[in-house]
Formats: sequence, C-alpha cells, structure tokens
Amino acid sequence: MTSTIPAVDTRSAAPALQAVLLDMDGTLVDTEGFWWEVEVAVFAELGHQLLEEYREIVVGGPMHRSASFLIKATGAKIALAELTALLNMRFSEMIGRGVPLMPGARRLLAELAAHSVPTALVSASHREIIDRVLHTLGPENFTLTVAGDEMARTKPHPDPYLMAAARLGVDPARCAVVEDTMTGVTAAEAAGCRVVAVPSVAPIPPALGRTVVRSLEEVDLSFLRGLIRL
Repeated sequence: MTSTIPAVDTRSAAPALQAVLLDMDGTLVDTEGFWWEVEVAVFAELGHQLLEEYREIVVGGPMHRSASFLIKATGAKIALAELTALLNMRFSEMIGRGVPLMPGARRLLAELAAHSVPTALVSASHREIIDRVLHTLGPENFTLTVAGDEMARTKPHPDPYLMAAARLGVDPARCAVVEDTMTGVTAAEAAGCRVVAVPSVAPIPPALGRTVVRSLEEVDLSFLRGLIRL
C-alpha cells in the first residue's frame, strides 16, 4: 500500500550554517595598530627602526613568527623567547587602557547570540591577551575560544579552525569564518571553511569561496547564512 505520509528530506535537517568562527585582532577589535605601535617602541629601545613595509609581513601572524622575522630583519640582539614575552607584556599593558571595537562588531556578536548561533573566537594571540580582550567583547558571546599559544601550529595552518569546528561538533564546510588578514584567510580556507575577509592593514583579493567586504557593518546573520550551500 502506498503511504500518504510525505517523505522527510533529511538533507535539510541540519542547518546550512552550523557555526561562525571569528578572528580577534583587526577583525572584532581595532588592535592591529596597537601591536605595531608596541613593536616599533620595543625595537626603538633596542636601537632599531622598523620599516613600514614590515607591517604587512607581520600582521595577523603568530607571535613567534612575527618576532622571529623582526629579529632577522633588524639584527637585534635579543632572544626570541625574551622578545615574545616583552611584546606580549607591553601589549597587555596597552589594552588595559581599553580596546576599541571595530564598526559593526558589537551588533554582529549580539545578533549571533540572540539566535543561539555557535560562535568561536579563533586567534593567534596568546591566552592572556584573549582573556583580557574578552572583558570588552563579552565572554558570553562565544561558545569557545582558541588561543595561538594553545596550538602546536597556529595560523596560517588550518589547525585552529579545525579544532574549533571539532570542539563545536560541526562541519568546517558549514562554518563561516570572519578574518582580516591573508594569514587568517589562508588558515580558514585550508580548513575548508567559507571566508568573509574584512581587510585591515593589507588588501585581500576576492577568490572562490571567499567574500571580501569593507566593514563588519556589511555582515549580518542573513549574509553569513547565504555563504553556505547545502
């Protein structure tokens, strides 16, 4: 006998957009300039002037990579571990005076929270820095956070985004990532995520699976859902 009960399309059972993964510095908070200011000041104390062209090279990368590059570029006589600790300490002191949010960041986080969208903060910054910035962003806006010093390999490797997706129990291909640097974009795309790029210091070209916008003010939940195709 033929059933009159409509068949259920199980493909639509799971939401197309399963999670939103967001970078921190330069994406949600306007701190990329802070990092550069700290790096310039520290190297000036070491007797070296940083060239402006170095800024695009170090932006968005893990601390050890940026610090290592600057040591080699300047010839500064300082150990990598010592420089990394010094930069983190100075940056932590600076953000203690307040962290400005990027335009549209607070609205976007509030919208994601209001709709119970699983949201992760995925940063190359160290845990100490992330926890301080969370006072401004609101820890309640994130299901989880991933710090650069908690990973054996951080951006531009895909590991941080793969870890965030795994811990959320979602498919990376159904995650939308918001990033501001090519380093972060490379990591997210290697993880198989859909990427929204909001360039901060250096330009980021559009590409397959990547959408480039001028500001987070152009990004909302409907926009992010539209990036994911079943």
